[in-house]
Amino acid sequence: MQQKSKLFLQALKYSIPRLGKCVQKQHLNHYNFADHCYNRIKLKKCHLTKCLQDKPTISELARNIPSRSFSCKDFLPIKQENKDSLSENMDAFEKVRTKLETQPQEEYEIINAEVKHGGFVYYQEGCCLVRSKDEEADNDNYEVLFNLEELKLDQPFIDCIRVAPDEKYVAAKIRTEDSEASTCIVVKLSDQPVMEASFPNVSSFEWVKDEEEEDVLFYTFQRNLRCHDVYRATFGDNKRNERFYTEKDPSYFVFLYLTKDSRFLTINIMNKTTSEVWLIDGLSPWDPPVLIQKRIHGVLYYVEHRDDELYILTNVGEPTEFKLMRTAADSPAIMNWDLFFTMKRNTKVVDLDMFKDHCVLFLKHSNLLYVNVIGLADDSVRSLKLPPWACGFIMDTNSDPKNCPFQLCSPIRPPKYYTYKFAEGKLFEETGHEDPITKTSRVLRLEAKSKDGKSVPMTIFHKTDSEDLQKKPLLVHVYGAYGMDLKMNFRPERRVLVDDGWILAYCHVRGGGELGLQWHADGRLTKKLNGLADLEACIKTLHGQGFSQPSLTALTAFSAGGVLVGALCNSNPELLRAVTLEAPFLDVLNTMMDTTLPLTLEELEEWGNPSSDEKHKNYIKRYCPYQNIKPQHYPSIHITAYENDERVPLKGIVNYTDKLKEAIMEHAKDTGEGYQAPNVVLDIQPGGNHVIEDSHKKITAQIKFLYEELGLDSTSVFENLKKYLKF
Repeated sequence: MQQKSKLFLQALKYSIPRLGKCVQKQHLNHYNFADHCYNRIKLKKCHLTKCLQDKPTISELARNIPSRSFSCKDFLPIKQENKDSLSENMDAFEKVRTKLETQPQEEYEIINAEVKHGGFVYYQEGCCLVRSKDEEADNDNYEVLFNLEELKLDQPFIDCIRVAPDEKYVAAKIRTEDSEASTCIVVKLSDQPVMEASFPNVSSFEWVKDEEEEDVLFYTFQRNLRCHDVYRATFGDNKRNERFYTEKDPSYFVFLYLTKDSRFLTINIMNKTTSEVWLIDGLSPWDPPVLIQKRIHGVLYYVEHRDDELYILTNVGEPTEFKLMRTAADSPAIMNWDLFFTMKRNTKVVDLDMFKDHCVLFLKHSNLLYVNVIGLADDSVRSLKLPPWACGFIMDTNSDPKNCPFQLCSPIRPPKYYTYKFAEGKLFEETGHEDPITKTSRVLRLEAKSKDGKSVPMTIFHKTDSEDLQKKPLLVHVYGAYGMDLKMNFRPERRVLVDDGWILAYCHVRGGGELGLQWHADGRLTKKLNGLADLEACIKTLHGQGFSQPSLTALTAFSAGGVLVGALCNSNPELLRAVTLEAPFLDVLNTMMDTTLPLTLEELEEWGNPSSDEKHKNYIKRYCPYQNIKPQHYPSIHITAYENDERVPLKGIVNYTDKLKEAIMEHAKDTGEGYQAPNVVLDIQPGGNHVIEDSHKKITAQIKFLYEELGLDSTSVFENLKKYLKF
């Protein structure tokens, strides 16, 4: 049986167009339902192949990849003494950066896509798809199956891998850092492995075996960011490739998921609030699929299978939060669903994993992590509260039905392994070297009261020995859209900031998913301003409780998080000194009125339909960052955008920046001589991806901007950062 990480609910990744698929070769958190591969987190001392040794340095990338930066300081008068005060700090930054760019790096790598099947492990080694015996996976004894350089792509990497049931074929999805386009290759496994076929623009894909013992590959085809078509293909002497299903409603998308026991392949059709699932019999894949339940507006459901029963995670019924139901596989309609397990209020279901005798739910309740282990034989439930430092799960592969392994992480702490052993009924923690950050930092969970009395959770990190926190710099994170949690995976640059004295605050505002489905519903459509009120309350609460001050406060967000950040800059700019944004969504009204854009129709459930609904149009006008720019003092803003970003079009970002500059110039003119204008930087990077999270150039540029704008000495932070940038 092909092993894979469970990622049962991570299907939502495909339902968040503004979030996008981040390219992150060592990303330590997963949001991709269809990507059942996992990242091997440990650092691996290895002999690098030639293509890795030839990887350009940071400085070479900076020389070869043109970017365009525009700054208000290019045309607004600035006091000379301010430039002089920054020159020494800038020189220090340049010296350290030059040092880290020219310094030889240790030979480390982090393997991301990996699949165990039979006695082999399939993964990427250098520029190649390889496999090795399971017990030899950590040495250089591997078999090369395919060289990615044959695809003629710029720095390709393997996004996910699937192995056919009898190991005659392996399929892998290949991508590059500067594009969302992907290619799925199929390699025939033999004494001389050979590429059997390749398919462009594949999103999700799974193998099944038919009655004739023939391997069948099902895959979804993505066009203009829309995924509506399902194909099935066979290889060898009986080669065929045919379209199997097409979704007609443009507001829906399609993805594939193979139940953990490989008994059923599920075709999942969903938009932001509604889903529909069809079953393909894993033993008879050419038979017509079976509909579980026709789509009902507002009803979401996901399906797993065990012992001829379907386990259905759904929000049907009251309250409209996720609950676990089950029914016989041969009577799947909704009238046959029996309630099996309900969640507490304010609970987010992160994931689900199915075992022979147990079902494991990974939960977030009141901003803390839990694991619930349900005994399927006796319906017993054991709830385990996880360590308070943990902020996120990383699902691991699992080939042992007796154990449930997973990892926990936080923005400043690398992942740590845990294993729940069913026989002992206990959770075991990885032993070994304890990360020093556990003693040198604190994690706090506070709440802010929003205007309407709602309690808004916050997660805060700072050094244990920090004195007078009011004088420390504060970096606030926010997202608040699509029911997605604020990303709290490990980021080394965040760790470095805490080590350098920064306070990090993560504001879990309405519109996100931290407290369940209702938390999202209370921050979308004509309730989007709730998220803005929550963000304002969080920052004021932080300042009121002695965490920093406005002159030392910065706010950061990416993609749809830019809506709340841009809105706050318009309504309460005095709360902030600086802002960093990446691929931000800033022109909501004009974007949602342009139905020619690939994602507008999919976005209607989140933002509304201003083209046909005057109420939605007027409401969006109240908070849209672009629509509400006015002559006033703004915080300094650094925006990273991508030239061919299809999810957040560059045009909207450029229009926002131009209008903001005009407003700043008008305010500077009215204020008179001596006004210190904010710095507005638009850094346009090439490529067609949405967010490139691990770009060294982007990380250093953003940190440099924050230190300059807050008047901080950046020497030590870049000295510390260099040990992470070698990744």
